[in-house]
Parts: sequence; C-alpha cells; structure tokens
Amino acid sequence: MEKEIKLDRVMELFFRAMKGESLSVQQLAFEYNVSTRSITRDINSLKAFLADHADILGYAELEYSSTNHCYSLKMDHFLSNKELLAITKVLIGSRAFSSEELLGIIQKLKVNTTSADRIKLEQLICKEIYQYDEVGSDCHSVIDNLWKVTDCIENRNVITITYYKMNRDLVKRKIKPVSIMFSEYYFYLIGYRYETDVSNTPIYFRVDRIVDIIVHREKYVLLKEQNIDEGMLRRKSQFMWPGPTRKIRFEFSGPSVQAILDRIPTAKIIDKYAGKTIIEAEVFGSGIKMFLLSQGAWVKVLAPDEFVEEMKLEIKKMHEMYK
Repeated sequence: MEKEIKLDRVMELFFRAMKGESLSVQQLAFEYNVSTRSITRDINSLKAFLADHADILGYAELEYSSTNHCYSLKMDHFLSNKELLAITKVLIGSRAFSSEELLGIIQKLKVNTTSADRIKLEQLICKEIYQYDEVGSDCHSVIDNLWKVTDCIENRNVITITYYKMNRDLVKRKIKPVSIMFSEYYFYLIGYRYETDVSNTPIYFRVDRIVDIIVHREKYVLLKEQNIDEGMLRRKSQFMWPGPTRKIRFEFSGPSVQAILDRIPTAKIIDKYAGKTIIEAEVFGSGIKMFLLSQGAWVKVLAPDEFVEEMKLEIKKMHEMYK
C-alpha cells in the first residue's frame, strides 16, 4: 500500500513538472504531509526514470535552481518560447478559427513550454489576442468540420454537405471528399461530385460554409487521374480559385520581383531589360488573374493570347465603372 502511494505521488510530480510547475521540496512535503526526505527520494526516483527512458523521452532532466530552490523539468520536446511565438503568430494571422477555438489551441500549446517562457509568451501576444478578429463563419466549429471530413477522406466515405454558396444560396451537394487545404484565411474541402458519369474536374468548398455533413455508408473509388497532389496544387493555384492549367508570361516593372516569385512558386525570370522583368509561370485556376490585377500598372500579361484577352476585358470593365 505504501509503495502504491509513493508511486502515485511520483507520477503526480511528473505530470506537475510536465505542466511547467516548479517543484519545491519544502512545499511538496507540507502538501503531501510527508518528510522532505521522502520528497527528495521521489525526485531522485523521477530523475532515474528520466535517465533510464531517454530513448523514449529524449533529453529530459529535472534541474535544480538555487535562486528559487525548486526543480523544473527541461525537455527537448518542450516548445521553446521562440518556436511557440512563431506558431502562435501564424495562428493569429490566419484568422481561420473562432476566438474560443484559438484560445483553446494556444492554451494547449503553452502547456508544452516552460512556465517562464509561458509568461513571456502571454505578454508578447496579449494585445493581438485582445484585438483578434476571426473571419465570418457559417458552421458551428471549423475544427469539428475539418476532423469529420478528414475521417471521411481517410475511409473513402461519400458525404452530403449542406453548404452556403458565395451568393448565399443554401444548397446540398453529394460528393466524394478527396483533400483538405488551407489558403488565404480559409480551409477548403476539395472533392468530386457524386455522379454516375466520371468527372476529372475537382470542386472546392470552403469548410467554414459547410453547416451540415451527412456521412453515407457507401464508399467511393478514385481514378488515378482524380488524385489530388496538394503540394503541386499549392504551387500553381492562387486564392484556391478553379480554372484551367496554363503557362503564362508577363512583364513586371514593380519594386519587388522577389515578392512575385514568393507569391507564385512556379515563376521563373526569363529576361530583364529597361527596369522590366519578364516572368513565366505554370498556373492553375483563375485566381492568377485576380492576383496580377492586384499589381495594377506594374504588370502586363504577354501570353498566352486568350489570357491577354481575359485581362484586357477585365480591365475594360473596371475602366467603364469609373467613367
């Protein structure tokens, strides 16, 4: 019985240390109503356990601080303050989650760092958290939708979603879910319509607009040409907007060519002259037109001819609006 009580106490100390708590021998002895010698033996047992299981836990050690006379757990698996800060900044900048979901994620991430780093992090992000504005969402929980759809993708279940279109029409779509991607504040479900005729054209649905998901027992089979290469799609697509795959060429005269190359991963510089840069890129979808138009007079599309005409028509429509 005594051994069981000691084992429970050692395990409890381990989990308290995992949460970033500083362990004081004096305080713990008072709390557990045992001698300081018993707590010291517990800590020594915990130290031996960490040393014996380094192959599983990685580097982990209870370090003693003469400043506060406490032991604290140091582990390679803990996120450092700089790593946690970077992850948290990305999460806040994405604006993809509700305030409640975001705070929940950050609180769980903070458990994986030290108590000292946790305080620093809270000070660094407190203003951004206070001013956080999530994007508008129709669903109860983006995270719940993501998990449910991901499970259906893994198990190849056909699903029916109730979905708000861009024009706010509420529709139902029976689809074969294939992939989940994140881009420009939103998570997207990529899939194919459930039809007897095989279609190789994927369709995109914003996950935050899905208000209901019905999972069917029936399974689906994808043809080889229907597989989605998420990495390639991310390199070629802008704003997750569907459309044709094509090679384009354009002239750029703006101040930062690197910004264009960063935005379009497939872009390559093929020529430079008179302060202008000629760029070629293989792209997918109509989102590229939206991006190039955002660059204003810095961009002139050169090829292919049909894309040049699309740009001309769009610019003409814009010009007419200001007459």
